[in-house]
Amino acid sequence: MYLNKAFLFGNLTRDPELKSLPSGIKVVSFGLATNRTWKNKDGVKQDSTTFHNIVSFGKQAEIMAQYLKKGRGVFIEGRIENRSWDDKNDGSKKYRSEIIVENFQFGPGGGERGNEVTMKDSIGVKPESKVPQMDTIEYPTEEINPEDIPF
Repeated sequence: MYLNKAFLFGNLTRDPELKSLPSGIKVVSFGLATNRTWKNKDGVKQDSTTFHNIVSFGKQAEIMAQYLKKGRGVFIEGRIENRSWDDKNDGSKKYRSEIIVENFQFGPGGGERGNEVTMKDSIGVKPESKVPQMDTIEYPTEEINPEDIPF
C-alpha cells in the first residue's frame, strides 16, 4: 500500500481565486505559506518559509473562496499532485506541484475557531469527529536519553 498525504498549517499568501471548470464544477486556488524555526549548530535561531500551491474542488471550494482571505490561517489535509504542460509562448515544459484539499479547518483570524469542513460535508454527511484546535505546542527543551525509555 502507498500513501500520499500532506498536512499543512499556514497563512494564505493571496486571496482565493474561484473559477469553474467546463463541466460546471467550482475550483479554487490560492497560495499558503508555512514556516519552520530551528537552531543551527551554534545555537542561533534560524527561520525558513515554504510556499505551497493549494487547489480545492466542488462545494468545499466555494466555502473556501467565501471565507478565506489573504493572511488568514488554515489547516489543510490533502494529497500532493504534480502536473506539467507545454508553455504556449516558447513551447518549454512547465511543472507545478499542488496540494489537492481533502479536508480543511479554519485557523484563528476570523469567524468561529475550530470550524472544520470536510469532503463529507460537501455531500451532506457530518464528519465523525472534530479535531481540537491548539494555540501552541510546547516542545521539551532537554535532550531525550534512549536509556530512559521504558521499552
